[in-house]
Amino acid sequence: MKFILTAGGTGGHIYPALSVLDEIKKDKKNEYLYIGTKNRMENDLIPGMGIPYVGIEIYGLSKTNIIRNVKNVACILKSYKKCLKIMDEFKPDAVIAFGGYVTLPVCLAAKKRGIKVFLHEQNMLPGKTNIYLSKKVDAVFTSFKDGNLKLKCNKVIYTGNPVSQRAVECKKYDKTDLGFSKNKKLIIIVMGSLGSTSVNEKLLDFLRTYERDDTEILFITGKKSYVDLNNNLVVPKSTRIVPFFDNLPSLMKSADLIISRAGASTIAEIMATKTPSILIPSPYVANNHQYYNALDLVNKNISLLIEEKDLDKKTLIDAIDEMFDEKTFKEVKQNLKEIKDINSSTIIMDEIYKILKENNEKKGKKKI
Repeated sequence: MKFILTAGGTGGHIYPALSVLDEIKKDKKNEYLYIGTKNRMENDLIPGMGIPYVGIEIYGLSKTNIIRNVKNVACILKSYKKCLKIMDEFKPDAVIAFGGYVTLPVCLAAKKRGIKVFLHEQNMLPGKTNIYLSKKVDAVFTSFKDGNLKLKCNKVIYTGNPVSQRAVECKKYDKTDLGFSKNKKLIIIVMGSLGSTSVNEKLLDFLRTYERDDTEILFITGKKSYVDLNNNLVVPKSTRIVPFFDNLPSLMKSADLIISRAGASTIAEIMATKTPSILIPSPYVANNHQYYNALDLVNKNISLLIEEKDLDKKTLIDAIDEMFDEKTFKEVKQNLKEIKDINSSTIIMDEIYKILKENNEKKGKKKI
């Protein structure tokens, strides 16, 4: 069978797509193509992994720049025509979209050609593109049990986030390979795949002075901030600064605490790796959806939440001390342990195969 996957902009959209692609690859007869933007992280990441890739020129709509929006309408129309041509040439059995504005022309072109289209919504509150497309697609898969609000599709299925399956299956990373002690607690601080300048600045006082005999810190800055921070920030010997860490879930399995944003992929990895967390939701995302992602974990008593406006050295140290309180830490670990792992990618593809099979049988085609 042939599949087109589309997602773009951030790791929160891209990594679930790659996780489902892992499941697609299990059948060696399957063919696949990835459609993303020409100017976001997927444009380098996906081809670099040897995955067939087509980039289209499209940009997010601006609330203030009318001229940019006019130009983008032209880009959307041009991309739509390009996607129609891709559908005619590649002839996919299904398109699977994982969010980001790049998915709009891809999904609309697929529906125009009568191709089955499926969405995955990672966040508790869906974005505008997925809300709009949900009226037109064949099924929507959600990461959160209550994440079907505003989705208009008749078939909304809770599957969890596909990155959780990847995280469950990855091997535990030996933190001593990074120079950390086997007998000390490890705190990972990371603000998403791109990092966060605003949070990094708020962390400076904490990083300069926080030192405990039994605790070490890995601060993952994001590539944009690394050079400046690494050259100008003097930290205790117990803290290491790196720009990026590939396969973070494997290291999370060796960590005692992660301090991070509350993107959907991070949330899924936290639950899959059973890592206690302090979440600092980004206030700059649509519908403040990271706050509601984080709130779901707080309500499960597996995480603490600090809003960015309240973040400083004192609030962060207080939260760390609260999480590392012996009774609290034990309760959080037990609550994480009780969360059932979900093979999200497998569930998604099983459902897609089922729908395609039913569709083919209705048309009198041979069984899949």
